[in-house]
Order: sequence, then structure tokens, then C-alpha cells
Amino acid sequence: MIHIKKFVKYAINEDNGRGDVFYDIAPEGKFTAKIISKSDGILAGVKYAEILAQTEKIKIEFLKQDGEVIKKGDVLATLEGRAAKLLSSERTFLNMLQHASGIATMASKYAAKLEGYNVVLLDTRKTRPHLRDFEKYASRIGGAINHRLGLDDCLMLKDTHLRTITDLKEFVKKARKRISWVTKIEIECETFEQAKKAMDAGADIIMCDNMNFEQIKEVVEFRNQNFAYVLVEASGNINLDTICEYASTGVDAVSSGSIIHQATWLDFSMRVD
Repeated sequence: MIHIKKFVKYAINEDNGRGDVFYDIAPEGKFTAKIISKSDGILAGVKYAEILAQTEKIKIEFLKQDGEVIKKGDVLATLEGRAAKLLSSERTFLNMLQHASGIATMASKYAAKLEGYNVVLLDTRKTRPHLRDFEKYASRIGGAINHRLGLDDCLMLKDTHLRTITDLKEFVKKARKRISWVTKIEIECETFEQAKKAMDAGADIIMCDNMNFEQIKEVVEFRNQNFAYVLVEASGNINLDTICEYASTGVDAVSSGSIIHQATWLDFSMRVD
């Protein structure tokens, strides 16, 4: 909750600058307003908007909650407060809700594709600077599970890391003595041979990066026969058109940065009564 409050205060200060020039000349008294959806999708951002309202001493009541389906024309929330506060906060309210809802809506489309598959949907670290918690939260609302929140979550050895490592097995052995006992090691692989080597080295998770479907099936079959405890993740240019085929390969998870970085904001507006 603390990080949300800091985020909200920063957003307010960013938009207000040295002060909203309307603020001191705004009409006195309390006014009411509504936030209305002009798009279909999944609502997200409620948690942040409620903290914003609390910070700005605005009374807000959401008629829809995080994760609920919304339609064009739906009233999402009603607000009551001083005109100066309502109007200086308008864009911040809308930016948060539109941005988060766009990501949640995209995540829900991916999640819907995976219904019936025993596969976990993961997002990635491809988030905008300073917005990771916010965008990852929106992704969760839409039905995805967060991959790493940061470099401290898991030791992932990507292709760039691997180019600095001479003996992978020895490196993993050394890492086990240095990292937390509960921290997993994930190794990115681009070929079946790399995946075999990574499993033999002691990886907990194999990321099949940009492999074709047949290669991934080969990795999964080898895993099943030799390293049943290892998890397999498919990643790399996975989109709504291909995700089901990846899920059919037998992997445990599929990850896609598109959930966040290809999401389009939903369209909301605020209307003062």
C-alpha cells in the first residue's frame, strides 16, 4: 500500500506542476461527477484510484470493481468533492484507469485463449520505467501471473549471461551456494541441445526462447523422461494467434511481453453533473 501512495502522490505532482492555475479561482462548494466507459473491456486501476481519491479528499464510489467486464456506456464510478480537487485530479484518475484497464483487457484475451490448457500465462519485465508494479498489477487483474518483478526474484541466465559463462554446471553449483535456498534458476535456451545441457547443469526452469513447436515438444519429451521436476516455459514472439499452439506442446507456462507493451488504453471520460 505504501508504494501505491507514493506512486499516486508522484502522479499528482507530475500533472499539477507548480499548481493548477484553475485551483484558486475554482467555484466554491461540492460537485459530483461520473467516470464513464467509452470502451468494452476489463476494468483495472480501482485500487490506485481509491488511494488517489483518499489523498485528494474526494468521495468516490466504484460501481464496477477490478477484474469485472465493462461495456461502452457503463458508469464506472461516482465522485463528489470540491471543483478544484475534482478537476485537478481528472486526468490522473483517467490515466490510471485507462492504462491499467487496457493491460487487464489484453491479459484477459490471452487468458481466454488458454482456457482448457494446463498452462500458466506469464507476463514479462518489458514494462515502462517506474511503472512495473502498476503494470504488473494490471496484468494480474486480467488473468496473467507475474513472472519476475525484478532481477532479485529469480536467477535467470539469458543468452547474454551465458556468453560470459565458461562452465555452466560449475556456475550453477556456485550459484546454489550464494543465492537463497528458495530462489529458482531459470536458463534461456534457443536449441534442444542447449536445453539438455541446462537441465544437466541443474536448472529449475528451462525457457524455450524462439524455438519452433517441434523443438519445444522435443525439449518437453526429454524433460519428461529425464528431469520430471524441471519446469518448461515457452517464450519469444508469442501472440494471440500462436499461443494455443505453444500451449499444446506440453510446456508448463507461456510468457508474452505483449500482454503489457502491446496493450491499448481503454477510453474513459469524466463528466461533471
